[in-house]
Amino acid sequence: MPPPRTRGTALRHRLAELRGPDVPAKALDARALAALAANPGCARRAILDGAGVNKAALASALGSPSAFGQSQFALTRGNAFEAKVKADGGAELLRLVHEKLDRSAEPPAQARVPDLTAIGPQGRTARTELELREAAAHPGAWTLLDHPMLALDVAGSPAFLEPDAVVVHPDGSWTVVEIKSFPLLDGSADPAKVGAAARQAAVYVLALEEVAARLDPAPRVRHRVLLVCPRDFSNLPAASAVDVRKQRAVTARQLARLTRIEDIADALPAGTCFSPELPAEDLAAAVESVPATYAPECLSACELAFHCRSRSRQEGAVTTLGRPVRAELGGLTTVEDVLAAARGEAGDPDDPAVAALRRAAALRAEALEAACR
Repeated sequence: MPPPRTRGTALRHRLAELRGPDVPAKALDARALAALAANPGCARRAILDGAGVNKAALASALGSPSAFGQSQFALTRGNAFEAKVKADGGAELLRLVHEKLDRSAEPPAQARVPDLTAIGPQGRTARTELELREAAAHPGAWTLLDHPMLALDVAGSPAFLEPDAVVVHPDGSWTVVEIKSFPLLDGSADPAKVGAAARQAAVYVLALEEVAARLDPAPRVRHRVLLVCPRDFSNLPAASAVDVRKQRAVTARQLARLTRIEDIADALPAGTCFSPELPAEDLAAAVESVPATYAPECLSACELAFHCRSRSRQEGAVTTLGRPVRAELGGLTTVEDVLAAARGEAGDPDDPAVAALRRAAALRAEALEAACR
């Protein structure tokens, strides 16, 4: 068996071949990891994200351009709001952390805001860990890490993550801060957007826990994160404490279940490449050589969702109807199988799913007959 360094080098070369010659890798972020963890059975997304393939460019080359992502206006507005929240050395941000999460501590009259500048993601990750160690060695003070860099192992490949901020409390504990541009209206926000922010923050919490585990004693990573948003229709910051224990547990479990990227890569035909520069026919064949697990939820989380949905519809897969429906249908995997079972042309009558379909078909026929009288 080759040593780990050799295996790692070989995997990096293999992933570079999958991206295409001279194509830079697209880094994974927390949003992508949260979406990846939500669909751990999708080998296609795992290998494309692991290889750093630009899925938006890939989708466009396949003729199914993605509508996934933030508008430039939303990005500009979000950056402006984040700069306002962090102005004056993060005074307002730290005040919100103290108010919502740590009222028993001394108010943050003055805090350390270390410079995290370094070369490359590895350098920034090392610098972040160094400053976290420094903060742990000097308890009793507030420390604000502005855009730290964290690393998280994902299916055998490192992902570099950049939370909006991490705050070190006077007691030495650590808090993740998420700054979003959607509003808090009358103290509450869109549940779907809050849920997405919580899943993203849970990824940061997991990465922070890996850093904490390397320190002795290990600092406590708080599972209540601070979500900062504009208040109502103003540009004034408001905050809410969000408990991400559930999201953290689900994300950790799903990431642990991910198929290792090298196993997927080893199963691909020799010469497989996902470069958008390839002819459309060759590119489609390369993408289809990796099985996908499509679900309607992919439309809000994956750039390839339109392509995968089109293929699933062509195959008549019941996954296009959603995971709950798929779970209820048991061994019936296509719409054709479902209709045949409902008509009594196929399927085991003792199968609960088949029996339910036939009962539903009978009730429908009775209703239509009654309506025609």
